[in-house]
Amino acid sequence: MAAILGISAFYHDSAAALAIDGEIIAAAQEERFSRRKHDERFPAAAVRYCLDAGGVRPEDLDYVAFYEKPLLKFDRLLETYLAYAPAGLSQFMQAIPLWLKIKLHLPGIIRRELGSGYRRRIVFTRHHESHAASAFFPSPYDEAAILTMDGVGEWHTATVGFGKDNRIELLKAMNFPHSLGLLYSAFTYFCGFRVNSGEYKLMGLAPYGEPKYTELIYDKLIDLKDDGSFRMDMRYFNYCQGWTMTNRRFERLFGGPPRRPEELLTQREMNMAASIQEVTEEIVLRMGRTARRLTGARRLCLSGGVALNCVANGRLLRSGLFEDIWVQPASGDAGGALGAALFVHHQLLENKRRISGTDLQKGSLLGPGFDNHSVRSFLDQQGIPYSFFESEEDLLSATVDAIMAQKVVGWFQNRMEFGPRALGSRSILGDARNENMQSTINLRIKYRESFRPFAPSVPAEDVAEYFELDSESPYMMLVADVRKERRSTFTEEQNALDRDSDLQKRLSVRRSDIPAVTHVDMSARIQTVDEQRHGRFWRLLKEFKKRTGCAVVINTSFNIRGEPIVCSPADAYRCFMATEMDVLVMENCLLVKNEQPKKDHRIAYEYSASFQPD
Repeated sequence: MAAILGISAFYHDSAAALAIDGEIIAAAQEERFSRRKHDERFPAAAVRYCLDAGGVRPEDLDYVAFYEKPLLKFDRLLETYLAYAPAGLSQFMQAIPLWLKIKLHLPGIIRRELGSGYRRRIVFTRHHESHAASAFFPSPYDEAAILTMDGVGEWHTATVGFGKDNRIELLKAMNFPHSLGLLYSAFTYFCGFRVNSGEYKLMGLAPYGEPKYTELIYDKLIDLKDDGSFRMDMRYFNYCQGWTMTNRRFERLFGGPPRRPEELLTQREMNMAASIQEVTEEIVLRMGRTARRLTGARRLCLSGGVALNCVANGRLLRSGLFEDIWVQPASGDAGGALGAALFVHHQLLENKRRISGTDLQKGSLLGPGFDNHSVRSFLDQQGIPYSFFESEEDLLSATVDAIMAQKVVGWFQNRMEFGPRALGSRSILGDARNENMQSTINLRIKYRESFRPFAPSVPAEDVAEYFELDSESPYMMLVADVRKERRSTFTEEQNALDRDSDLQKRLSVRRSDIPAVTHVDMSARIQTVDEQRHGRFWRLLKEFKKRTGCAVVINTSFNIRGEPIVCSPADAYRCFMATEMDVLVMENCLLVKNEQPKKDHRIAYEYSASFQPD
């Protein structure tokens, strides 16, 4: 048995992953245990979970792999500071002590955290090698082009690679400070959203605007080449030497200072979002063409933070450049832990891959699971009232009753998802046919901006009935249009509302017969659900279709704004009580809000107040 532990830590999303003989056993982000969103600290709890899930001790591990090379990253930081000196002195003075104390001593820190039992080798892979490995090795392909795109690793910001059998090779790279991820984050910052967590919001805002700044971006900010590489005019950006992404020159270009968080969104921000989204899609398409030209491969694997831009992914798939695309569900830095472990197993140890025609990600349901005994023990110890269903058929029927009654349902089943998407294990569900459900969940449950769209979950065999998509999307990584025959015919009044700059008026327009998951541009970020990966969740959707004739439900992550997705039954119950959620289903236990004791509302308030907005 070869047991390899992968770790990503000390930047944005710490995580751990365990592979045994090349099989992915467990993977989880530290934030899910610590309840600190984007926790960057050493993933001690995630490591413990992964080892427990695999039934191994630290001394049983053959290798520990870290997802990047700290010394090479330190080299980039020093060169950048020197290039911009004396600007950036305050940033330098804050960053260097952290590196001297922690990041340059990672081998010792890892051994200390694992305890005295681990005495074997620690392997440091390159950042984009980890991304590429996480994309290709779990994919269903024996060979594929690989495209990785993010903010920055050590030096690379994007790479084109090729994977075949048990090996990957990076063929072409773009280097810091020129970065698609950082370019997108600069617009995220300028539009008033938090960098590294608000990029989803910018993508969701884009359809409300017009790409009026696209040519300005090409003329002033980037010099884009045919192969998808580009150079940024760094006179407009501040991230190399300061604490902000953009500067005064950028402000003058776009007619004023950045939007402050929580300020009213204006047409400027909507148009900026639409413009940078259009530019991003064009860059991704050009990089895709380069990947096809360099590799000749008919299939493509994607990873890195930019690969979470499911709109760009959908456009890349529709371009016909590749027959199929597979995107790593944990494409950000957390997925680097998984990639590092698989890179060691396949590339360094030269172990063969098992290719079966389906991916090896196991639905990305790689986190902790809680059986009925665990759930009931928690509920009984806390004196929480609930109904227990011996029969799954009765449980699903009661859950469908609640959704049909326009209740918002917390759905806690199976193992927790690895990655940022809720995939039917830690989800909040609602009726996609209800035109008010999007605003209801955004404002009363998630406590977030009302414009943000929700994803539809639909059985894979029914997806073509609702969406213009002819491939599976089990990890919610592709955007496609709602079928034309399901779209609404607008009245003159609705057309007028749809042109209004007021987001609330535009949201009030019913766009299709599944309005709660139809975005303003008639698109949707789709999750296809199948029985093999998703089990009970698939059976719930089939029961909903049987009862209503509709196979689509809203699926959004089980959390409130500023909080990680829930992990344990206690997390789920506190979140349930902190919101206006109506029903909570944990395994075979069903809880109704108005049956809960009043004392729990005080606990819920303290819980919700402890999380800060994104």
